[in-house]
Amino acid sequence: MTLIYHIAETADWEQAQRDGQYTMSTRGRTLAEEGFIHASTAAQVPLVAAAYYRDAPDLVLLVIDTERVGPELRYEQVPGQPDPYPHIYGPLNLSAVIETRPFQVPASPPPDHDHG
Repeated sequence: MTLIYHIAETADWEQAQRDGQYTMSTRGRTLAEEGFIHASTAAQVPLVAAAYYRDAPDLVLLVIDTERVGPELRYEQVPGQPDPYPHIYGPLNLSAVIETRPFQVPASPPPDHDHG
């Protein structure tokens, strides 16, 4: 089993459970606007969290089983990133989400002012 991850705002995930599918691509952008749903490998989650979700208050991490994903799943290069990211080309079926975890963006370490 291969797992990928998606950081979701809790309200969006709750809406998906009512709708029967998840249609947000990334923070503030829908699948319709972006063309796919952004996802991450385990190693990429902290990078995405720090870049896009730092000030988001209420998040969950969707744990997705790639074998259960209904739409096409492609691993695609992202400019400036060494490893391709998983992209889901269609609404995410809820049956592919095997776990949800409360998620908080790790605090960044304070800047080091000892040098200079």
